Amino acid sequence: MVDRATPPPATGTRSASDWAFPLRLHLSVIIVGLLACTALPLVWMAYTQGKVTALSAGEAQMRQLGLRTIENYRDVFNGGYTAIETAAAVPQMLTPPPQDLPAKQALLLRELKSSFHIDGVYVGFADGTYIQATNLATNPAWRDALNAPADAAFAVRAITKVIGIPVTTWTFFDQDIRPLARRADGDDVFDPRSRPWYKAAVSEGRTTSVGPYISAATNYLTLTFATPVAGKDQVVIGADVMLVTLGEVVDTGTISEEAHGYVFDSTGRLIVHSDPVIMTKLRDQMRRGRLMSVADVAATDPAIPAVANLAQDRSRPDGDVFRFLVNGREYLAQSFRAEIAGMLKNYTVVIAAPLDDLVGPVERTLRRNLAAAAAFLSAGAIAAIIISRLISRSLYALADEARQLGNLEFKQSRVSRSWISEVNALGKALGSARDTIRMFSLYVPRELVRRIVMTGQSAIGSASRQEITVLFTDIREFTTISERRSPEEVVALLSTYFEILNMIVERHGGTIVQYIGDSVLAMWNAPVHDERHIENACRCALSMKAAIDEMNASNRAAGRPELVTRFGLHTGPAVVGSVGAETRRQYTAIGDTVNIASRLEGLNRDYGTSILVSSAVRNAVAENFSFLPIGTVSVRGRTGQTELYELRG
Repeated sequence: MVDRATPPPATGTRSASDWAFPLRLHLSVIIVGLLACTALPLVWMAYTQGKVTALSAGEAQMRQLGLRTIENYRDVFNGGYTAIETAAAVPQMLTPPPQDLPAKQALLLRELKSSFHIDGVYVGFADGTYIQATNLATNPAWRDALNAPADAAFAVRAITKVIGIPVTTWTFFDQDIRPLARRADGDDVFDPRSRPWYKAAVSEGRTTSVGPYISAATNYLTLTFATPVAGKDQVVIGADVMLVTLGEVVDTGTISEEAHGYVFDSTGRLIVHSDPVIMTKLRDQMRRGRLMSVADVAATDPAIPAVANLAQDRSRPDGDVFRFLVNGREYLAQSFRAEIAGMLKNYTVVIAAPLDDLVGPVERTLRRNLAAAAAFLSAGAIAAIIISRLISRSLYALADEARQLGNLEFKQSRVSRSWISEVNALGKALGSARDTIRMFSLYVPRELVRRIVMTGQSAIGSASRQEITVLFTDIREFTTISERRSPEEVVALLSTYFEILNMIVERHGGTIVQYIGDSVLAMWNAPVHDERHIENACRCALSMKAAIDEMNASNRAAGRPELVTRFGLHTGPAVVGSVGAETRRQYTAIGDTVNIASRLEGLNRDYGTSILVSSAVRNAVAENFSFLPIGTVSVRGRTGQTELYELRG
């Protein structure tokens, strides 16, 4: 038994290998690099979880936009409502002009400045007098209609009675409410008492709303709030609120270019749309006294039918977010009721946007982060590979040498001295094992061992019956050759001879089972299955004969004896496998097939032939080879007749 213990280190001068560091130090560096690769699943988990979070974020974004939209849109209405309620509480507003006219003007102008969505604030009195303040800065239509000065920001119209005759004057103010100009207006036919807002407030006796309608003066879609002054019959304060697009109130484009806002009235009629183009068409249709149908808008906004149905669904909770499909594309929407101080109860505000637009930016960010993480991890992996290769180059060499030993190959060792002490110890142990295995491999057929291990037939008692083809060879008059030559010459001659035969057998897929003196026993279809085992055995026999003939020609020229070889070839069933004692086994074939092949080889002496085969071989491959019939003989040790054929080519 070979002693594989590592020899104690020599005393004296320390070699370079003595300064090598432990392997665990280097492995720790590699492991730290490899641990970074575990972050990749975490990044992927973060990506998938991020997609779920993106959807939640999209819904949250929709909710925030919806809340901001309804809040700002309510502010639009609240501005007008607050303006009339504030004016109603001021005593100076109860007396008809021209009484307290400066105070009335100052109050109305300050209310205009409080909200840029208020188009105008006005007061109508029972005697037909009237005072109105308009915002020129936010509504250029007023500026054009009044031909106002260029730097005018506000205008106040006052209708007073002079000897019972109404007189209208316009006063223009700058941004700081300083008067700029004053002029009379020939249109004295305006009577507030005939206006719908005045009549509605007086008849209902409470704050009310009128509209929406197209303002004759500004051509804007307008809603009017009006309230009667408490205790003073037929004094009505009103405010015009422009129904601007939702795009002017809230920028829906912050979440999606295809996001839209809508306002529907109590009848389900679309009165406001965030798209300015649709809003212009809607206003034009309303001015002409026609309503714009959902089908008209659907050509530009395909989501409008579903949104209109949502607006009419009164059972849905206020602020609820829901999904719907439009042409296979999923949308998110949110609806609100726009009630203001008991008014506008049936006005519905809806915000809708494609789901992929809400989730898309987050997904793109997640993909970029995933790509960046993958790039960093790839760089780390490459760095770890480079470092590990630098550290473990000797380990790779040892592993390669171990693989060669497993294949019974004994090439020159590539293992060099390493600066890792454990590698040096392993190299010494592997070198000792290599020398030991090389020595024993001289006595063991390496290819046979390799094939037995590969096919798993090394277990005790694994012999089994199967079809094989057996080839026996023998050298004619080898005993005479041995007597006339020295043992050294005979061994050298046989070594060359056997090397040629072994190479040819391996090339044709066969296995040399035994060397018996100068004879060779080879077989096919075991231990590796070969469907063409008979054909391969015949070709091998012919190749052997040709190679031996060439070798004999060289031997004659060199004065060496010729090795004339006879061959016997037979195919049939045999018991093949490992046989022998538990401590010493041999892989071989046993049975009548082996005996017949051996007898056929011996019959070559009687018939002066080189390659004799049985009828079983000839019948199996008759179409591929040339055979010469020899005759029928009784083989020694076997009953019955055997037909003989010589394999010629």
